[in-house]
Amino acid sequence: MAKASMIALVSLGICLSSLLSFCYAHDIFFVEGKVYCDTCRVEFETKLSEPIKGGATVKLECRNRTVGGGITYSREAVTDEKGKYSIQVEGDHEEEICEVRVIKSPREDCNELMEAWNKARVLLTNKVGIMQPLRFANSLGFLKKEAVPGCAQLLKEMGFPSF
Repeated sequence: MAKASMIALVSLGICLSSLLSFCYAHDIFFVEGKVYCDTCRVEFETKLSEPIKGGATVKLECRNRTVGGGITYSREAVTDEKGKYSIQVEGDHEEEICEVRVIKSPREDCNELMEAWNKARVLLTNKVGIMQPLRFANSLGFLKKEAVPGCAQLLKEMGFPSF
């Protein structure tokens, strides 16, 4: 009888410690994406687009959903040699709007901000059915100063009218 109550007591202790660790668990997310140079100046990725390697700066900001909501979380990252970035985010941001935006390009020939693809929204909560900590942001880009040769042909192959 003493052995059974000891096992029950130990089991209860394990259950309670697991419950406490679950309650105090800190949400951590990883936002990943890439930054590219739009070499055709069409504001979308093509096979002629190039990754902006080693040095493009992106910034993740979360803000209150209210009108004029203040920034509640902010973090910057820099692209690697493949044009990709990863930002570690702490905490659950269910009640906030979180976006990654491009800040700076290291390329002088490709540093003009795009109108459409300079930011990407990401959901940073486990309360939307996504349990994985990894979140992918849409690709972000900068416009090249001059379109490269081959763009007109590529756009024709893609079904766009002549320019």
